[in-house]
Amino acid sequence: MPIEILMPALSPTMSKTGGKIVKWCKKEQDRVEVGDVIAEIETDKAIMEFESVDEGVLAKILVTEGTSGVPVNQPIALMLKEGEDRNILDKYASSSIKNETKKEMKEATKGIVDNQKSEHKSLKEKPAGHSSVSFQRVTLESRKKESMDSSSQATWVTEGYKEGRTKISPLARKIAQNEGVDIRRLKGTGPYCRIIKADVLEFLDGNIQIENREKSSEDTIIEVSNIRRVIAQRLIESKQSVPHFYLTVDCQVDKLISLKNEINSADENNKVTINDLIIKAAAFSMKKFPDINSSWVDNKILRYANVDISIAVALEDGLITPMVKSADKKGILSISKEVKALVSRARSGKLRPEEFQGGGFTISNLGMFGIKAFSAIINPPQSCIMAVGASRKQPVVTNEKIEIAEVMTVTLSVDHRTVDGALGARFVNAFKYYIENPFVMLIEPA
Repeated sequence: MPIEILMPALSPTMSKTGGKIVKWCKKEQDRVEVGDVIAEIETDKAIMEFESVDEGVLAKILVTEGTSGVPVNQPIALMLKEGEDRNILDKYASSSIKNETKKEMKEATKGIVDNQKSEHKSLKEKPAGHSSVSFQRVTLESRKKESMDSSSQATWVTEGYKEGRTKISPLARKIAQNEGVDIRRLKGTGPYCRIIKADVLEFLDGNIQIENREKSSEDTIIEVSNIRRVIAQRLIESKQSVPHFYLTVDCQVDKLISLKNEINSADENNKVTINDLIIKAAAFSMKKFPDINSSWVDNKILRYANVDISIAVALEDGLITPMVKSADKKGILSISKEVKALVSRARSGKLRPEEFQGGGFTISNLGMFGIKAFSAIINPPQSCIMAVGASRKQPVVTNEKIEIAEVMTVTLSVDHRTVDGALGARFVNAFKYYIENPFVMLIEPA
């Protein structure tokens, strides 16, 4: 029997949203080894590579590239063992057609049964008299007609598979008729090239995109990806359900910049960034105030044992937050190398789920875009997210004298259910201390 390749659950919420086949990395008849990447799948988090857990020959692709909302555990392709007879695919396809037809016929006839029940109920509520008799006759005639329609539909489904007839499912035909689509223009992707619902919808979507290109002066409706859809949902939930408050502080970063330059001049092959030093400062501050490293879960506070810090990485269609695990125990060079690797895998869609799920704290840095200050939305279930702006030269008062210094504005967004204002303020002040005295991070024990 063929080996079914099923849509995997690559993120916790894929059971609700499904996944999208972005690209097939193997073609039909290609040899597949265990661990080979056979497809790229878009989840609610990112575009990820799907590796095979079996070996054999990719015999049949069931779901085409670009198909969205494919449910978890639905077959997306079939694999045969080396030397296995391809004729068994025909039996599989016949079985699939039979099962799908039964399902769709059941859905089609369900409406008739519901109508009959509704009519029977109406008859009971109708007052006695000649009008009741007439109504009953009309109902019986309607029921007889519906029965004939159902029978003719069943006959059509059977005849639809004969040579020379367009093979199309009842549901797909109904949608095509309602939308005025000529089924002769459609290409079937179902078993035996049968036209299914997805084919009609894809055709309609293609026409909408063409119309939008032709009418460039009009507003355009853009279909969003799973990533963008889930980001929108989570941020709405966060802003509506999490009681945010904000703490802003200015940090002088002249010494921080000097330390970064000294480290980079000592080893040109392993350059660190200001963001690497910010991660280290945040990790040390969280170690001093462990209540910051917590989440509100089921009316209780969950305090994390490890200091795992997420970093916001911008993608083409949203963002993702890979995390540096146990950041308080790692050196600056180690953090720098790990961040570079995480960002690279994030942008190429190669992050593993355990690399971006979890974490007790997030850092979002827009300084490279010249943003002076901003307030970020908390990433549930975390309690805090730190928004980092660009450093700028500005006058500051030091020992009652005006001097010019590099100043970086940082804003901490806090969940008031887990962290009170005084605790948040002490944490921010500790962070400011490490940023303004960065050499302490080199000598303080992890």
